[in-house]
Amino acid sequence: MNASPPLVTLHVWRVPRRALGGALTRMALDPRRLRRLPGVRFGKLLGTGTGLSFGPGDADLTRYAAVVSWDAADGGDLGVVGAAWDRLAQSSARVDLTPIMSHGGWSGQKPFGESSRRPASRPPGTASTDAGEPAGGFGRTGEMVLALTRARLRAVKALTFWNAVPPVARELAGSPGLLARFGVGEAPVGWQGTVSVWRSSADLTTFAYRQPEHRAVIERTAAVGWYAEDLFARFAVRDISGDRAVLGWREGER
Repeated sequence: MNASPPLVTLHVWRVPRRALGGALTRMALDPRRLRRLPGVRFGKLLGTGTGLSFGPGDADLTRYAAVVSWDAADGGDLGVVGAAWDRLAQSSARVDLTPIMSHGGWSGQKPFGESSRRPASRPPGTASTDAGEPAGGFGRTGEMVLALTRARLRAVKALTFWNAVPPVARELAGSPGLLARFGVGEAPVGWQGTVSVWRSSADLTTFAYRQPEHRAVIERTAAVGWYAEDLFARFAVRDISGDRAVLGWREGER
């Protein structure tokens, strides 16, 4: 089992439309700079979307994100990269995370460690758990959790994947305990993922096992072979700072 990083941070920025040119420039320049920051073990700069359909039509050009694994628990300083995004942004949020479980790869790496058991097959945009794991089995009871899915689609399988995701996304949107969700991707097409925040691990597990559309897609995943590479990770939420609306926070939730 690979060692998990002591800290993972999620940074999300909302930029005004007048700053889109600057944001796209930053997306071109900053991925390498992000990975070279002191203390960074792994870092990805991501575009975002609603997570309802994936593909170019789902993209949100006014919101961008970074996921970063750190060598030390007191990390999290994005330095010149964060300062540049903060100058562009009209609002932002940061989520501090502790890895609970992770399986799969991202660009050939294991950025959040590696769990000893593989979770049930799932598409990005869905929330899966280890087969047979009881509700609440990931994280302490009542602890807020964040699920991250991402995958690189096989080109010949992309259309069937895009057709399969919308019913699951609609099911996810109405799930009890869901606090926030949005899509993420390294490119508009073929690099798909979702961030979702849940009131508790039990709420996430209930969605994973008891929603029929989600279960149907899980059962198709291994047979269809949608992904060239995929990853699922679950984290305990240590802290959220900034504007939660940037995360797609449900109105009225705290």
